[in-house]
Amino acid sequence: MFIDRAVVRVVAGTGGSGACSFARFKFKPKAGPDGGDGGNGGGIYVRGDSNLSTLLDFRYRTLFKAERGEHGKGKNMTGRSTDDVYLPVPPGTEVRDAATGERLGEILKAGDTIRVARGGRGGRGNSRFTTPTHQAPREWEPGEEGEERQVELVLKLIADVGLVGEPNAGKSTLLSVISAARPKIADYPFTTLEPNLGVVGLTGHRSFVVADIPGIIEGAHEGKGLGLKFLQHVERTRVLAFLVPLDAEDLQVTYDGLRNEIRSYSEPLYEKAHVVILTKRDLLADDEPAPSVDAPAAAGVLTISSAAGSGLEELKEFLWQFVERAREPEAEAPVPLEAPDIELEWAEDDDG
Repeated sequence: MFIDRAVVRVVAGTGGSGACSFARFKFKPKAGPDGGDGGNGGGIYVRGDSNLSTLLDFRYRTLFKAERGEHGKGKNMTGRSTDDVYLPVPPGTEVRDAATGERLGEILKAGDTIRVARGGRGGRGNSRFTTPTHQAPREWEPGEEGEERQVELVLKLIADVGLVGEPNAGKSTLLSVISAARPKIADYPFTTLEPNLGVVGLTGHRSFVVADIPGIIEGAHEGKGLGLKFLQHVERTRVLAFLVPLDAEDLQVTYDGLRNEIRSYSEPLYEKAHVVILTKRDLLADDEPAPSVDAPAAAGVLTISSAAGSGLEELKEFLWQFVERAREPEAEAPVPLEAPDIELEWAEDDDG
């Protein structure tokens, strides 16, 4: 089960109270104040864990509390500070204050840490209040209260390539044939109800990650269909691949519609580098030229058949080069690549 949002309550530990104590010797029962400070309460942090891919654990547990600090003791003994509590989350998790909506930070990689509740400071013991004119203070401080808040965790997938298309555009099928991922595939809309990730391997120990995003329909940016819930996952991908099936009623209208939905949701996302993949080439006759779309902003327009396996190796190599350019830290908009002439690669069989 893919869980991409969770709200949890976090309660940091209260600090231990300072002690009010006096040293005692055989012939001097009150030799002076020696009350120690209280220990600090534990804080609560969110930390990235590369072994996780969803927020499922937070569906079953929604309250996280840290222990309070130990109280101070006589003989100037400071109370023990308690351990911090860490909430493991997958990379790509955004952390917000659930009450105010304030963005507390993002977990982008394993090991990234964000404090969401500060532990209370331990109170001072009476020995801290000694002055030249106040030699036997009885003042001491209680421990400071630990912070408490509701925290919202929102997971946005991190992938190199995000497959974007209408329901049944062939995204899940493509992911299944170019990677080891096994997404659910069927002939009805919204087969993909949860984002799927697949690692595409090439020769020379090269690889990149592809995300199969649930189908986008008109009005998705307003929440229609699976809407905003899944458009957020496209934001973290390095590049986008728009899939347009050759059995669509109008290829250009389909492509333009996908682009418009992305633009309505986020202008920066609309400007992200992208490529167009025309799918289901096997539906055409072997000698029938594949149509195309007018996509001047795209790095290339490629035609493939996942069912026949045609053009897949060329596609993988093309996407690898495309992703590598996008990975360059100082890179501006990627220079358009020359799309391989995949039309020459079709197998001569009945399936196309």
